[in-house]
Amino acid sequence: MTVSTRGRYNFAVTNPRFTGKWTGISKRLRQPRNDVSCPRSVKQQPRLSCLSIMWLMAVNWSLCFFFGSASNHEDPPARGSAVLEELVIVIQSQKNSYHAQRGYQRKEKILQDAANLGQGLPVVLLLHELSDYEGNWSILPVLPLLSAIYGESASWFLFVEEETMVVLHVLEKVLKRYPVQEEWFLGQRLHDNKPSIVHHYAFSEDPTSFGYPDPAAGWALSAALHQRLAERIQSENLKSDFTIDLTHEIALFIWEEGRGPKLTTVPEFCSETRDNCATKFTNYLPNCGSPVSKNNIFVAVKTCEKYHSVRVPVVKSTWEKHAVYLEYYSDVTDASIPTINLGVPNTERGHCGKTFAILRRFLSEAVPKVDWLVIVDDDTLISLPRLRRLLRCYNPKEAVSLGERYGYGLMQNGYSYTTGGGGMVLSRTAVSILLSSGCSCYSDDAPDDMVLGRCFTAIGVPITHSPLFHQAQPDDYSGTRITPQHSVSFHKHWSVDPVAVYTNWLQDSHLKDEL
Repeated sequence: MTVSTRGRYNFAVTNPRFTGKWTGISKRLRQPRNDVSCPRSVKQQPRLSCLSIMWLMAVNWSLCFFFGSASNHEDPPARGSAVLEELVIVIQSQKNSYHAQRGYQRKEKILQDAANLGQGLPVVLLLHELSDYEGNWSILPVLPLLSAIYGESASWFLFVEEETMVVLHVLEKVLKRYPVQEEWFLGQRLHDNKPSIVHHYAFSEDPTSFGYPDPAAGWALSAALHQRLAERIQSENLKSDFTIDLTHEIALFIWEEGRGPKLTTVPEFCSETRDNCATKFTNYLPNCGSPVSKNNIFVAVKTCEKYHSVRVPVVKSTWEKHAVYLEYYSDVTDASIPTINLGVPNTERGHCGKTFAILRRFLSEAVPKVDWLVIVDDDTLISLPRLRRLLRCYNPKEAVSLGERYGYGLMQNGYSYTTGGGGMVLSRTAVSILLSSGCSCYSDDAPDDMVLGRCFTAIGVPITHSPLFHQAQPDDYSGTRITPQHSVSFHKHWSVDPVAVYTNWLQDSHLKDEL
């Protein structure tokens, strides 16, 4: 079976990750328990090892005891809501400490709200805890595990982001509208207004005809649909090459060229704050305090001679002024810019050799010792003030690789990587660990962003995703998904006025120029 996405998927090759893994776990966790009184869905928490299962069950027993005691200390237990007790909420958390903490806080808030509501507790899971596999963020690899453990107890699976608020009493009413024995795919509908490179120009004849969920508003699968998808993943031995836009690709997989359901629009799934919302969202640019000092960021711009007079002037007229430490790296030395020749010839395809030379220079005494390295192309447009605000949330003592995350071969134990065009942000710690590992380019013209992703995956450094970074131009994204106030970068000068794009999307005239 081939999904028509202009080459995005080609499902064919055996995938040993999903062969016979879940049966034993599923049988053990489905055994009846008569000696407990917590909701069935809270008792069943997933892990691939017995110790992990026991630990998660202990945590949830504690939560069950605490919330039950706090809300019903003297009164008899209230009759639980079948909807909430049969609801599994998956928070799409990440392993980086900031994101993991935000995930824990969201889980705690949901469980506390459920306890206050007194209608039973849903199962709330953190995606990054379900297994050690980095590719779980693409969702499809984890569906068989969720099905094996919760397939007989859950009626709905809700997927939300760390910053998505869940209003349980409204969500309960919404889910009751849809018969659980049927296949349902629910969310707030997005669509492309023009053929998009991000979606490999799928549905180019009528881009508005295909809907996919806004990830900020969350999206839900009925148990019937979830079960069929999990079985399909296991039986068809799926293969994928690139994972780029998660919810669009999930929608394509579910739709299955018309054999599966399309997305059903639910107005109560909200990506903004308003009345009668089952989910709410503010924005992706958090406020973690004062911005990181501009003196603590080093910017490396990759260029080559043929673009010195075309692209470099755009950088200089837009965002260069916000950088204290910035160097242009080229295949020739040009004192008028100035550029630095790292001794790596220019290549037409990838720039791995040049990027690794930049990494080595960053750790040398040739440049100031700072916490953060930002590597961009000469046609990247970026807001350094917003980036500085974002970086306040991250600990530079950790190994941080931050940007827009793509995946390669994630159905076959592949790897994730930060796309180079949107900008790659690395902590000094990450650069040091990477170079110490000995991982390197297989050729100078290898794709640098993918090689870095492969290396970081091999040494256990997570790729941290921020949707504020963009590999493509603003018009390649749904208009309701991005806003001028909450974007950090865009990429490419094709058929646009790059200065106008920067002015309209990334320039903040009201921001103070903090040190």
